[in-house]
Amino acid sequence: MSKRLFVSVGLDGLSEAVATVQEPFVDASGLNHVDPEQAHVTLQFLGETESHRVEELVEELHAAVADSGVDPFTAGFEGLGVFPSLDYINVVWLGVDDGSEQLTRLHDAIEERTTAMGFEPSDHEFTPHVTLARMNHAGDKELVQELVRERNPTVGTRRVEEIRLTESVRTDAGPLYSTVASVPLS
Repeated sequence: MSKRLFVSVGLDGLSEAVATVQEPFVDASGLNHVDPEQAHVTLQFLGETESHRVEELVEELHAAVADSGVDPFTAGFEGLGVFPSLDYINVVWLGVDDGSEQLTRLHDAIEERTTAMGFEPSDHEFTPHVTLARMNHAGDKELVQELVRERNPTVGTRRVEEIRLTESVRTDAGPLYSTVASVPLS
């Protein structure tokens, strides 16, 4: 049996602020919004993982945290962006200001450990971000472009004291995330 896994940092306590940032995008045709209660920063996507590998994976995440040298820190979430570009939008995201260096160090250490275990490395440069919505079609692309260009929201800060091994289960209502294991920073 396998699980669809990724490594993340949650935005506990910021869901209302995330929902406020998403509000102007609500009427944009073609956007599929992420549940603000499930907002997170993905440090490494692992994909389908055999259940028997979870224990070893958690051990490697502990080692990756140690490798990174990252202690608990405060991350600040602000600003908007898109992937891959404003001309061709797949994802609308919330940026990370303070804490992006620590998140990048964690990503690098995690990717080094998971790649050694046989997981695929990321196929693009790591940009710490929180996915707000995915674009299914370009119905209101101009509105989305305008909102991203003109708005620079500040969501707030969060103390990051752990990373999480997270399971994603696909449902008709969108993905449901649950924490498989937490790994403390320190």
